[in-house]
Amino acid sequence: MKANRKWLKNIPVQIVLILLALIMIYPLIWMLFGSFKSKADFFQGSFNLIPSTFYWKNYADGWAGFGGIPFGQFIKNSAVLSILVTIGTVLSSAWVANGFARIEFKGRKIWFAILMVTLMLPVQLLMVQRYIIFFHLKWINTILPIVVPAFLAYQPFFVFLLVQFIKTVPRELDEAAYIDGCSKIGVFIKIILPLTRPALITCTIFAFYWSWDDFINPLLYLNKPLNYTVSLALRLFNDPAAGSNWGAMFAMALVSLLPVIIVFLMFQKYIVEGISTQGLKG
Repeated sequence: MKANRKWLKNIPVQIVLILLALIMIYPLIWMLFGSFKSKADFFQGSFNLIPSTFYWKNYADGWAGFGGIPFGQFIKNSAVLSILVTIGTVLSSAWVANGFARIEFKGRKIWFAILMVTLMLPVQLLMVQRYIIFFHLKWINTILPIVVPAFLAYQPFFVFLLVQFIKTVPRELDEAAYIDGCSKIGVFIKIILPLTRPALITCTIFAFYWSWDDFINPLLYLNKPLNYTVSLALRLFNDPAAGSNWGAMFAMALVSLLPVIIVFLMFQKYIVEGISTQGLKG
């Protein structure tokens, strides 16, 4: 009886949560049905959720791509770029976080505070300077301006997250490894990285999402359509001069979401576990 009463008391809360969930996913539902709409549906009944007729040709038209370049090529470009950027960002952030969490040096707290302040710096602040540097290096229209900085720089949010997690790992493990003749790099690879796996997976998920959705960097450095990513390719469907193919754009936007959804479903349990930064109890 008590369990039933508790369940009845939670009904209003559950109803509110369901309504909020529907509001949150409504744009995705509208995009799903929009991918089956014809041009007539968009311009005559654009506010109707269900299309008058399901126009399956949108997926064929969208997958055909542009100028003989299939949309699969754009997905391949995004996948390669996102994987490389994700690996570089996570490794560089983990290395920096390990230094702040494990190495005692003068002014460590001040430098860490400065690092956190960089979270508030807008990306646009360094666009011109970086473009000039990469232009003189002749890296324009390659993935190098996007991939190389990921391995040499770091993501402040990831550094903050990993520092808190690494601090929960007992230092006795480091000392035992040093006694066995392990170097700082060896401790980082053999102890820190394996024991911070939940936080690393969380950083990997976010890094992949941000890289997959990145629009400004590919727009700046990739000029040839053959090298376009998904974000740039979707923009090509919107052509005010020749006419926008909204149905095909929504169809390919939905297809481009599949890798993100798959990654989330596979690793969703690590997101909460990583952000909670419980780690190991010393």
